[in-house]
Amino acid sequence: MASIYRLQHVKKTYEDRTVLDIEHLEIEEGEILALVGPSGAGKSTLLRLLNFLEYADSGEVYYKDQLAAPQLAMNLRRQVTTVFQRPALLQGSTEDNVVYGLRIRGKQDSKAEVREVIARMGLEKLRRARARTLSGGEAQRVALARAMVVHPAALLLDEPTANLDPYNIGLIEEVVREINERRKTTIVLVTHNVFQARRLAHRTGLMLSGQIIEIGRTQEFFERPRDPRTRAFAQGEMVY
Repeated sequence: MASIYRLQHVKKTYEDRTVLDIEHLEIEEGEILALVGPSGAGKSTLLRLLNFLEYADSGEVYYKDQLAAPQLAMNLRRQVTTVFQRPALLQGSTEDNVVYGLRIRGKQDSKAEVREVIARMGLEKLRRARARTLSGGEAQRVALARAMVVHPAALLLDEPTANLDPYNIGLIEEVVREINERRKTTIVLVTHNVFQARRLAHRTGLMLSGQIIEIGRTQEFFERPRDPRTRAFAQGEMVY
């Protein structure tokens, strides 16, 4: 299977502290890859490199065989979108927020598709509600709808269901699976929830201290881990 991302000898430091040190990583086109690990392991920093918000201090990050650098073509940058743990919603209604991504990309919004996505996320009754009055779960569903409607080639999810109730978790997971299956969207999911990784991901990787300790098919990762730290993490033990 072709790779949509390829990382080689990537390092990222903040104030002389190395937060990422990845020798090699390939993310396959059309897969769901879950990245698990404790806080501070470098997972969110890796997402920022994958979304071109930051760049490696050394090494190379390739997106569709193009070097991810400030000169990367805008049409490639706009193929990637991120849903953060705490989504930043704009002033205006739910619908205004959903169509925002289309408008900044210069795309004419299809009212039928926007309405369909809003309905799919269970937001029809909140379509005209002010976005900043929504609950945490509702806001996260708006952010996911905003990402869905632009049809990204790669969707990056940073703890998309943290602190949400079971209804919102179930709906978001169902939609993520649907996006991947129907649109073949590549999804990189950062999560502390190992059960979520097992439910959703084709492959799972463990990150510790900025490094990828182990990565593999999800069933094998959890049931037959090669590294004792992976085994310990999968069993709920504290690993640093």
